[in-house]
Amino acid sequence: MKGIILAGGTGSRLYPLTKVTNKHLLPIGEKPMIYHPIEKLTEAGIEEILIVTGTDHMGDVVTLLGSGKDFGCRFTYKVQDEAGGIAQALGLAENFAGGEPVVVILGDNIFESSLQQAMDNYDGTGAQILIKEVPDPKRYGVAELEGEKVVSIREKPENPRSNYAVTGIYFYDNTVFDCIKTLKPSGRGELEITDVNNFYISKGAMKSSLMEGWWTDAGTFESYQVANELVRS
Repeated sequence: MKGIILAGGTGSRLYPLTKVTNKHLLPIGEKPMIYHPIEKLTEAGIEEILIVTGTDHMGDVVTLLGSGKDFGCRFTYKVQDEAGGIAQALGLAENFAGGEPVVVILGDNIFESSLQQAMDNYDGTGAQILIKEVPDPKRYGVAELEGEKVVSIREKPENPRSNYAVTGIYFYDNTVFDCIKTLKPSGRGELEITDVNNFYISKGAMKSSLMEGWWTDAGTFESYQVANELVRS
């Protein structure tokens, strides 16, 4: 299995912190944000990791991370020329994946638990999402489950069918790239990861793995502060 960290986007919700740098280079605790998903992947034994980021700060990302030697892994880099959505960024990874299953982390996801249990739970076919039980599911994409099987994902529902939020951590087999090639841009002009997940759900090929410990994204000022407090504590 190979790892993919999606670290593009404009970081507009963290402006002006992101006026001169990529969001994923901002500090969380005593490390740049992007170190956290990298360390989760390498702790789980993943040695080949693709970093996808935008054109503006690719040089800074490469300067910071280098070849991967300091992390005990090997980095490959891909440039997302424009903000075309998470699924578009993932589509750039097809050659890197080389037919192997991948674990994909949105680079602003900061979490406590190891990925090992989820990796052990995934047999390399279909898809798997990591979910987290939360007290306020209306704020998130919410997974409706039958056992471990995901039967629907509803974005910020008024009446959630469960308390399980969809985190930004996904496992996909190689058919994900065929799926992405069929997608049409959403109303905001992007290829949406929700459409990828719904493709697998429609095939009955989406399962879930429950995340233990704390989890947050760090994409807004509020969640960025929460992430720093959790890491420091």
